[in-house]
Parts: sequence; C-alpha cells; structure tokens
Amino acid sequence: MRFTFFRTPKPKEFTYSPRYYDEEKERLEQRKAELGLDSTLSPGEGLRLQMKKRWRQGGNNPGATTLSKLIYYTFYAFVVIGGVYVIFFTDMVDKLIMLFGIGK
Repeated sequence: MRFTFFRTPKPKEFTYSPRYYDEEKERLEQRKAELGLDSTLSPGEGLRLQMKKRWRQGGNNPGATTLSKLIYYTFYAFVVIGGVYVIFFTDMVDKLIMLFGIGK
C-alpha cells in the first residue's frame, strides 16, 4: 500500500443499470391479486398486499372511532370532575399540606 500526502484517492466506481418500471402494469397486477385472479405477483408481494388490504378494512369503520372517542372523552371528563371534587369539596388537600409541613 502506497502512502501519498497530497493526492486523494478516487471513489470506487460501480455499475448501475436502472430497471424499467411500469406503474400502470403494477397497479393492474395488484388489482388482479385483490380480486383473486391469476397474477404474476410473488408470494411476498401477495402477502404484503393482503396485509395492506386488512389494515384499510380496519381503519374504515367510522362508528368504531366515534365510540372510542366518546369513551376517551367520558374518561377524561370523569378524571377532571373527580379532581375538582377532591380539590374543592374534601379536606384531602389540607391534610396533605399539613403532612408535609408546608401549611399552618
């Protein structure tokens, strides 16, 4: 190995030949696979397509999201109302202040 002080080595070259990509053909093949027709997709691509289809089916149910939002908002309302009740209508906060010696 030679050591040179004032010359930087050339970067390594590589050969890259881009493949032709036909977007319309790809969409057609995916649509065939969705419908269950004979397609030329590999098993991995078919599995990926099935997973994507299942995710879309699970996310398109607006009733489930509305119900879950209702449950979340109800839970948060109970937490806030409970906190307000504990702070203003019980003597628990006064007891905690006395316990830590901050108050009277």
